Amino acid sequence: MADKSSIEWTEATWNPTTGCDRISRGCDHCYALTLAKRLKAMGSPKYQTDGDPRTSGPGFGVATHPAELALPLRWREPRIVFVNSMSDLFHARVPFDFVEQVFDVMAATPQHTYQVLTKRASRLAKLAPRLTWPSNVWMGVSVEDSSQVGRIDDLRTVPAAVRFISAEPLLGPVTPLDLSGIDWLIAGGESGVGARPVDPAWVRDLRDQCREDDVAFFFKQWGGRTPKAGGRDLDGETWDEMPDLPAMSAAR
Repeated sequence: MADKSSIEWTEATWNPTTGCDRISRGCDHCYALTLAKRLKAMGSPKYQTDGDPRTSGPGFGVATHPAELALPLRWREPRIVFVNSMSDLFHARVPFDFVEQVFDVMAATPQHTYQVLTKRASRLAKLAPRLTWPSNVWMGVSVEDSSQVGRIDDLRTVPAAVRFISAEPLLGPVTPLDLSGIDWLIAGGESGVGARPVDPAWVRDLRDQCREDDVAFFFKQWGGRTPKAGGRDLDGETWDEMPDLPAMSAAR
């Protein structure tokens, strides 16, 4: 699960922590929770901690994995790495000293680019001043609809070289949307059993705002029963924009 990824906007995943809890609408059909249950049943040692059944589930209790910290040090070729596809690094039950160790590993491997994504934007903002932010770390927040735009305000306070928004699964319009200090926006519809439909107008609005504010726009999927069911074209184009390399050169 670590060295390759089918996620269109990254190349590899690295999970030094696993497990999480549902905290907003975007978590309702969490793919990671479903996968953790399967991995627990298969006997995977990283997924034997159960979470609160009201907000989590089998195999999805929050756990840290110190043995995983050395993994990026062994990767010879540079790669773009999504940190914690199976967790949230800024979850309240991840100790600060472990978060700090993850950041130390990212700083020690400047050949890689790390994408960290959280829904715990308030804890991110609280811890950010205590962390050292290397220029190869991109920091993002998930914003599934207008009720979560406050997460972007927290993100803006973080001294990351690249700040990004993941509007996935997109469950409603994201307004008002202030993109000042934001370098990249990913949008995508929900996939899986019971996937909630995305209105093309919501996606077009995000794309148009990104074009107006010179923010890189990436459209991942329309979603449906499977991630690829609806394709990726938006108005006859595939949108695969990424942040400009100069934006990665130094933290602001």
